[in-house]
Amino acid sequence: MSTVSETIETHTLSALVDNEPGVLARVIGLFSGRGYNIDSLTVTETSHEKHISRITIVTTGTPMVIEQIKAQLERLVPVHKVTDLTVTTRALERELALVKVAGKGDNRVEALRLGEAFRAQVVDASTEHFVFEVTGKSGKIEQFIQLMKPLGLVEVARTGIAAISRGAEGMNS
Repeated sequence: MSTVSETIETHTLSALVDNEPGVLARVIGLFSGRGYNIDSLTVTETSHEKHISRITIVTTGTPMVIEQIKAQLERLVPVHKVTDLTVTTRALERELALVKVAGKGDNRVEALRLGEAFRAQVVDASTEHFVFEVTGKSGKIEQFIQLMKPLGLVEVARTGIAAISRGAEGMNS
């Protein structure tokens, strides 16, 4: 007798949709109406000529729940294609964060040193604060934020994950 895996997994889904009012609300409604969580959500137009946008959603659930989410997304009328980048490709995933740190003296020096080690760019500074721009995998950004907490972390703004498959083929192919 085989058992269905109840392991909670994190998946990155990418959906090509018509760029029209209400599409994002319908996608979010699908998730909230069924109690599914969205860990990260990014949306942008990817083809101005065709009026197509790409929605990248990071969500968690059992394999059965992930399959249900994909099937329900594919049934939404403005959705052209749904790809689970977690299973179909070795996807490239990146995120951008702006991290504001206030501090003086040794904390200031340490924040700058760590910023350099993480290849973070200083995009705004005064004698009392820095704003770092850091890009990379979400784990790297989370680690940077944790290291900044004792040094005077003030606030963080994160973009959410942008993801794309490796190789020559695109979602439209």
